[in-house]
Parts: sequence; structure tokens; C-alpha cells
Amino acid sequence: MELGARKLKILQAVIEAYIQTGEPVGSKALCELLDVSVSSATIRNEMASLSELGLLEQPHTSAGRIPTQFGYRLYINELMKPKPLSDEEMRYIDGYLSEYADDPDLLLEKAAEMLAEMTKYAAISTTPTNRDATIQRIQLVQTGPHTAMLVLTTSTGAVKSKLFRTNYLLNSDILRMFSNVLNEKMGSVHLLNVTPDFIKSTAFSIGELSLMMAPVFVALGQACREVLKTNVLLEGRTNLLYLPEYEVDSVKRLLHFLEQRGELAKLIGAQKEKLGVLIGGESNQPEMIDTSVVLVRYSMGRQTRGTLGVIGPTRMDYPKIVSNLQYLAQSVGGMLNEIMDVGV
Repeated sequence: MELGARKLKILQAVIEAYIQTGEPVGSKALCELLDVSVSSATIRNEMASLSELGLLEQPHTSAGRIPTQFGYRLYINELMKPKPLSDEEMRYIDGYLSEYADDPDLLLEKAAEMLAEMTKYAAISTTPTNRDATIQRIQLVQTGPHTAMLVLTTSTGAVKSKLFRTNYLLNSDILRMFSNVLNEKMGSVHLLNVTPDFIKSTAFSIGELSLMMAPVFVALGQACREVLKTNVLLEGRTNLLYLPEYEVDSVKRLLHFLEQRGELAKLIGAQKEKLGVLIGGESNQPEMIDTSVVLVRYSMGRQTRGTLGVIGPTRMDYPKIVSNLQYLAQSVGGMLNEIMDVGV
């Protein structure tokens, strides 16, 4: 669709004014906002033309215009200019997250909490994707006379722990021996290759010791399967209850959908771009017809590993939210990289 410069300027002004006020925008208000020497009647005609093109709509006959889903899409693709964070905002984000920079799971949880607090919407974060990961280190920590914890660390910095129990007394010498065997046999093995058959063949290769280590191999298999799953962390869901854009029934349906983490994970996983914005019906979820999702990928090394996102009404401050997400993704990725480097 080819639009002239004036139409684009009017569309941008309507959307940004509506985002700020939540009120339909009329031609007189636009005259004050635009630095162009045209009459209110000319602007009114241009707004009518934008409505005919499906970019604006008029909620009531006597009201001004508000953007449609199509209008928001054109704005985000062609007109939106992210609002840079201030130095103070960046220092606050870095200072807050640095307190959790030694724990990947807690770091991602706190990043989502911070997003929810900053935006007053719901926020999500996903754990790093580990499908290309290898086993970096396996540690065994005694927790009782017959129990110990297996701690698996992957090449992507993910950490997963599993408890196991034996029918014989454990001590530090036994656990050290088990740990040495596991790291020798399993070190640098891709997680996807740690199948039941692989574990059986590894156990067979160590002879009679495999009888004592059976519970350890079970715990290792469980840890590998679980770390391969992408967990979706959701924070700030109650923020959605207080937004004027949602009616009681619609927000209940939205919250019910968000609790279905499997469906939410599919929605997130379908977005492959570094920055993705789903507006209303673009999500193909009836519960999200009045909702937008803004997603930004964070990277570890040269690969994208997970996602940070914001979920809220289609009337949201996209430029500010995109800037917040991009800076948070940069900070989280950097801190996860440091955790991975320290663990090597």
C-alpha cells in the first residue's frame, strides 16, 4: 500500500496520540499536534480516507478515530521509532539484574518481574534453548546417608539438578568416583544423544560398577530430558486485571490462555525474528483478539537462546516497550554469557 507523506504523518500522529490518551483522536486535536499548515477540514478528509483504507476506525459516529489492527501493523513496520532508554534507566536495569547474575533461572525470573513492573503489563521470559547444547560438567553433592543430588551444567549455561537415592551408604569417595566416571564418559556429549539406549551402553561399558550407579544414570537421564524443555516464565498477570481496555469476561479468557504454558510456548516458538510483534488476531488465538505480544530474542555467544516478551492490550506504547525489551535482552544475554564462561 502506497500512502503519501501527509497521510503517513497523520496516521502516525493519530496512533501515538491514542496510545498516550486512550481517547479517539479528532481533526482539531490533530491540527495542534501536527506542524503542517493545513486546515482541520483537510485533516478530516485525510482521516476519512485512512478509515476507508482500513487503517483507522471511528468507534462512534460523533467520535474521533482510533487505529485498527492493520493501522498498528503499518505503524510498527514503517513508522515506529524506538524511544531510547535514559542512562538512569539503563543503570537501574543493570544494577537490579546484577544481583542475580550467578543464577540463570533466577536471572530470567527477575527479568520478567522487572518487565512486568516497568510496563504494568504481563511479561514472559523463556529459559535458554538447549537443543544444540552439550554436557559441560556433572557434579554429585551428598544430601543424606543414602541420598545425593546430581547437578548437570550444559554448554549453554543451563543448570539442572535431580535427587537420587541408593540402597547403600554414600560417602565423598564414592561420589567422587561416580562423578569422575560420568564426566569421562559423558563430557561434551550432546544432550539429544543422551537417550535410554546411550545410557544403557555407557552403563555396560563400566562393568559391575553400573549396578551401584543405576540410580545416578536414572537421575542423569531425567536431568537431560528436563533441560531440553523450554520453560516459559510468566510474571505480572494480575496487571491485566486493572487495564481499562479489557472487560471482565475477556480478561478472564486471556488469563486462562496464558496459564496454558504449552500453548504459550508454541506461540513464542513460532516467532523466529530477533524482534517480533503480534497484534490482536495475528496470534490466531481468539482469547488474544484485543491483545498484542512483543517478543525480543536474547543471545548467548552468536546464537539466539531464549525470549523476553510483554503481553498487553493492542493500545500499548510500542516504541518504549521495544526499547525496554531490547536493552533487557542485551543485559540478560551478556550476564548469561558470563555465567557460561565462568563455568568452563
